[in-house]
Parts: sequence; structure tokens; C-alpha cells
Amino acid sequence: MHTVVVGTAGVTASDVLAVARGGARVELSGEAVAALAAAREIVEALAAKPEPVYGVSTGFGALATRSIGPELRGRLQRNIVRSHAAGMGPRVEREVVRALMFLRLKTVCSGRTGVRPSVAQAMADVLNAGITPVVHEFGSLGCSGDLAPLSHCALALMGEGDAEGPDGTVRPAGELLAAHGIEPVELREKEGLALLNGTDGMLGMLLMALADLGTLYTSADITAALSLEALLGTDRVLAPELHAIRPHPGQSASAANMLAVLKGSELTGHHQDDAPRVQDAYSVRCAPQVAGAGRDTMAHARLVADRELAAAVDNPVVLPDGRVESNGNFHGAPVAYVLDFLAVAAADLASIAERRTDRLLDRNRSHGLPPFLADDAGVDSGLMIAQYTQAALVSEMKRLAVPASADSIPSSAMQEDHVSMGWSAARKLRTAVDALARVVAIELYAAARALELRAGLALAPASRAAVDAARAAGVAGPGPDRFLAPDLAAAEVFVRGGHLVAAVESVTGPLA
Repeated sequence: MHTVVVGTAGVTASDVLAVARGGARVELSGEAVAALAAAREIVEALAAKPEPVYGVSTGFGALATRSIGPELRGRLQRNIVRSHAAGMGPRVEREVVRALMFLRLKTVCSGRTGVRPSVAQAMADVLNAGITPVVHEFGSLGCSGDLAPLSHCALALMGEGDAEGPDGTVRPAGELLAAHGIEPVELREKEGLALLNGTDGMLGMLLMALADLGTLYTSADITAALSLEALLGTDRVLAPELHAIRPHPGQSASAANMLAVLKGSELTGHHQDDAPRVQDAYSVRCAPQVAGAGRDTMAHARLVADRELAAAVDNPVVLPDGRVESNGNFHGAPVAYVLDFLAVAAADLASIAERRTDRLLDRNRSHGLPPFLADDAGVDSGLMIAQYTQAALVSEMKRLAVPASADSIPSSAMQEDHVSMGWSAARKLRTAVDALARVVAIELYAAARALELRAGLALAPASRAAVDAARAAGVAGPGPDRFLAPDLAAAEVFVRGGHLVAAVESVTGPLA
């Protein structure tokens, strides 16, 4: 099994995906263990002094003015975990919780949190055992860390609360730890706070969304090309020299993808034939501009994610010179903004895809295709309601594009009076990504059927490969009306799993 080694300098996006989705094992580097021990010595020295230090010998948040004696400090750390494990609502997905735990371990291993090496090792052991704490949808405002989600993880580390075992059964966390030979952690000064105070949930969801969107944006370039081909459009608008004079990198990449898909087609360039038109509609002609803007948004989001992956987010932090200082690095604004940006871009990509689908189904605009791509229009409804479903998804995505990060709701007796809502931005982006996959799948379904209804002219080799692979994957072709939902579900699996991209790349080589 693949192993990810966690050191002091952070981790990569591929490391997070390997642990969250691939079940990779986690190990601590010797450098990380040494840094953990060194930082712990600093915390223990401060704990022995009479002067109060936030998070070590004081209360938290609005209660930070109370100094806590040595005899109560262990209880203080346990209590913050128990009281903050106050999430409600549906369970969060296993991959999100694993990313959350792994990213918190990443920060702990930086040597900036003051956590003992044994606590970090216990965190790795829980991940390696396949134990996933039960985390709920609501409880994070994206400031002072993803508090409730991280608290539910820390609670399981203490042997309390519920968790899902590797067999998928939810049991008391203490039972699962015992079954895997893991001793519950007894928290000491600073440790409870250090396990809760990070942007790990929103960052994990950002990284997974970027991975999924990378596949979906390339898939959308492919379906846009298939639609252009089925509509007898022109590929001249995709010429590299046209995109070079407006040098947005994403736009050029999307145009190049579409051009590669359409190479060798006998269907393109017929826009001057029976029903001459000077230009294709915006949804066809401007596909690279819209998808490209989304690609550039993803590039910015990756930059933010990489910076956050290199960060040690905690409050207070142990600095290299031995100081323990309070800070505001737990504020989720940088991550929250890009989560919202991505939801906006995804909604617009879905919107333009739906417009192309509608054009394929409208006999007045499809340039010779049957109404709704039906076998016997009137007797058959064809893909009429598939477009309804696509439109409903797009409408939902527009609602999800309303930014969460523009909101703030004060908490903790006005101590935490401006929050990021980054966790909420991440949760709605996950929903938007799922919807986008379905929207692209419906355009694929419609475009593939339309292409097969064009008789007498050869498809581009890459288009032919895409259609053939879809059919082999159970995405049925033209014919009389049938139960459509299973076909659309098969198309979604085909797109979401990267199979559409793989089929095209078997002809074109790697796409952007």
C-alpha cells in the first residue's frame, strides 16, 4: 500500500488525495518527531511558569481571561474537545473526514503546535486503522478553525463519541480504538486546542473539488466540441492565433482541447450550407472563453491551496525562537474566497453546457436534427425531459453560486465577531461539483445521440472514440423512447470517472 510520510514542511495535494480517497498509510518522519518533541519542551516550560499563556494555562475564546491552575489543565483540554464536539445534521463523507484528520496531523507535525509526538502518532494510527470519526454537516463558521468537525475527530482520539470502522459500521470510538490496539489519548496543556484550530476541513474539500473539477473541465471541453460538431459549426474560431491575441491561459487551453477533439471531422464547417449563418451562437463560439475563465479560476485556487498546504495553522503557535504567540492565521478567508469563486465558475460552465444541449434539441436551431433527437417525434419525446433535468441542475447551481464568504455571523460573546463561513462554502461547492458532473453527462448524452443521427459524414476520430467508449460503458444510443434515468446515470459514471477524457486522449494524446 502507498505510504505518505509527513514531515515538518507540509504535504502535497496528491498526498491528501492519497490518504483521503486512496486509503494510503501515514508515517511520521524522524524530522517531524524531533520537531514535535522540541516544541513540546517549550510548552511544558511555559506551563511551569506562573504567568498565564493563552491555550496553555488560560481558558479559550471569550473565556481566555481566566487563569487555569496545573491541576485543572488536563480537564480543560478534555472539556474543550467535548464541548466543541457540538455538530448537527447529516454525516460528512468519509473522504472529507480523512482529509480533515490528515491535514490536522500535517500542521501538528510542523512543530508549531506544541503537541507531543505520541499524540501525532495516535492520529496517524487512527487513519491507518481506517477509523473515521462521525462528523456532522453543521458546526463550523470557518474561523478559529473548523471547530466542531475537528472536535469530533479529537473526541474519537480520546476514545469518546462514535466512529465508523473499516467495515463501514458505526460503533463507539473507544471500542474501535481497542479493537486496533490504539490507546486513547490523555490530553495535556495546549493539545486539545491544537487539535481543533485549523482550516483543515475547508482545505481538504477544496483539494478534492479541484481534482474533480480538473476532470470535469476537460470533459466539458470535449462535450462542447461534440456539440459544435453535431451542430455543423465551424472550428475556425478555435484557431490558436485568435486566442493568442487575448492571452488568458485557460482560454487557450480549452480552445486547444476542442480543436484536438475536432481534428479530422467532416461535420464541421458546414455553417454556410443549406441554412447559412455567419457565426455560431455564443454557447458554441464562446465555449473556450467561458471554460477558460473557469480554468484560470482553478489555477488561482490551486495557488491558494498550495500556500495553505505549506502553512501551520494554529493559535497560539510555537515560534522557532521559543516564543508562543497568539495570531489570527486560523481565519478561513483565503480558502473561503476561492471555494466561492469555484462555485461561481462551475455554475457558469453548467449554464453554457445546458444552452448547447437545448440547441441540439430544438429543430429550429439544430440545423436538420429531429425535434428533441426523438426517434418518432410526437410518439417519442426523445430527450425533452433530460434537458429539464439539466436545467433544474443548472438552476440549483446558480443558487449554490451565492457566496458564503460574503456572510459573517458573530460568535463567542463577540470575541469571534467576523468569521469566514469557509466550511459552508466548501460544502456547497461539493454539491455544485456533483451537479456539474450530471450537467456535462447530459450534454454528452445529447451530443453523442445527435452525432449518430448525422448520416453521410464522418465524425472526428476522437469524437468517434468518445461515442464508442460511451456505448461500451452502457450509455445507449438513438432509438425509441425508453426508461431514460439509467442511461443518464451511466453517462454520469462515464464522465465522473474520467472515462470520457481517457477515450478521447487515446486518439489525441494528453489534453489540458
